[in-house]
Amino acid sequence: MADPVPVARRRRSRARRSTPLTIAMLAALAYFLLPLCWLLIASTKSTQDLFNSFGLWFSHTPRLWANVQETFTQDDGVFVRWLLNTVMYAVLSSVGAALLAAAAGYGFAKFRFRGDRFGFNLVLGAVMVPTTALAIPTYLLFAEAGLVNTPWAIILPSLVNPFGLYLMRVYAQDAVPDSILEAARIDGAGEARIFFTIALRLLAPGLVTVLLFTLVATWNNYFLPLIMLNDPDLYPITVGLSSWAAQAQNGGAGSSSDMLALVVTGSLISILPLVVAFLLLQRYWQSGLAAGGVKQ
Repeated sequence: MADPVPVARRRRSRARRSTPLTIAMLAALAYFLLPLCWLLIASTKSTQDLFNSFGLWFSHTPRLWANVQETFTQDDGVFVRWLLNTVMYAVLSSVGAALLAAAAGYGFAKFRFRGDRFGFNLVLGAVMVPTTALAIPTYLLFAEAGLVNTPWAIILPSLVNPFGLYLMRVYAQDAVPDSILEAARIDGAGEARIFFTIALRLLAPGLVTVLLFTLVATWNNYFLPLIMLNDPDLYPITVGLSSWAAQAQNGGAGSSSDMLALVVTGSLISILPLVVAFLLLQRYWQSGLAAGGVKQ
């Protein structure tokens, strides 16, 4: 006689399957993957083939390696400088923003002080403000400070992450037990030592989550560098590729017949570091997202 427990489990498993949900998931998967497939395929084509061949299939003469070589050598290798600039902006901004968000979120979660509720509600309100609305005021402030057209004009605004602060506050509320903090204080540890040696380790999954969010936001940032920088040697990839695209459309000086193909190939190269970062930090990112919404 069959065991009723496994049979019941199999029935519940079959009951959980939903054809509409499966179709919706496949549609969402296609929505996210089709642009990446198109970008990969388009990177193997010349500019002429981009317009004369089917977008989701390779041309008769693939030239991915030639496009990559031309992308890195175009304009005396300026793409390499743009890539290094983007790495510098994104890494410094994400690490700084994650540390600041962890410190502020830990403070809001574990300390009570006058105006703490008002301050946290102010942070929640700042989450609703689009970053593009702050670009012009930020430019005016940095112009007064003489920081326009410097790397600090990109790094400093990116250090402020209201959503990251909110996420770290929610995460720290349960991830850092009060009993551990009290035991450390009884042993004579100062608040700074407690944060850096105890709390920061417990906040690591949430810290990586904020780091990844800020890394992607800074890496893909276009409007802020566009208004802050006018030196091509300081451009990130987003603004640099946009300038190449403008050259391709206008036929400006220094543009080549395959400039549009180089823009597409450069776009493919620019997403590879983000893919690697997500693959390496995926498990921390997933645990950081889940922990904030689950009571321990």
